[in-house]
Amino acid sequence: MAMKMKKILFLLLIQFLAWGAYAQEATLKEAEAAYTKEDYNKAIELYDGLLKTHGESAAIYYNLGNAYYKAGKIAPAILNYERALILNPGDSDTRFNLQLARQKSVDKIEPVDDFFLHRWFDSIQNMGGADSWAKIGIVSFILFIGCLILFFFSKWIHLKKIGFYAGLLLLFIVIFANIFAKNQKDEMVNRKGAIIFVPTVTIKSSPDASGTDLFILHEGTKVSVKSKLGDWSEIEVEDGNIGWIPSKDIEII
Repeated sequence: MAMKMKKILFLLLIQFLAWGAYAQEATLKEAEAAYTKEDYNKAIELYDGLLKTHGESAAIYYNLGNAYYKAGKIAPAILNYERALILNPGDSDTRFNLQLARQKSVDKIEPVDDFFLHRWFDSIQNMGGADSWAKIGIVSFILFIGCLILFFFSKWIHLKKIGFYAGLLLLFIVIFANIFAKNQKDEMVNRKGAIIFVPTVTIKSSPDASGTDLFILHEGTKVSVKSKLGDWSEIEVEDGNIGWIPSKDIEII
């Protein structure tokens, strides 16, 4: 009797999972059809529903960003492209569309010049996500162990040299793959980036409406949240300017 109940529960679980996958696929096709018919508001509603029901997905964020962009809603488009890149930073299509959307925003922020090694480091890191770098690190470590075995136990000097130099290279890859994976994971968990979601906002010198006006930002501009105090957030713009903004006027990436 107990075995029968287990089988029934197992079959019900399989059926439930299959139905969930079918419902997701059906909704996805419906959203794609709405997008093709230029019913962008319907597509937005369906893609947003998929995210709420099935959780985060780089592909869904990308499609949702496209729908918002076509609907002329630049800030939500930028927000969803940014969210897609957090999950899949190596996607060139998302990065390209994000640049197109940013060109539609009012503020043209010139980032503070980074040291070229920092830019190079970031460009390599953004070639893959946390999971991809973790897999590369694991595979490289296994190969590194193989190189150690080759170096210590091979009787041929030529093979020992191959094991030594290949091992050094693989160790280098293991170290940096783990650093990249950690950085990408931290970015996913501790999200500090945000997008301005109001047409115009005046950045204050203090977390108070009576604070000194510092500068103005517009919808779609990306900022970094440094801290929060009550209903206010301290933000930093890519050009290095810092100030306070009502938290309700931004959306965390």
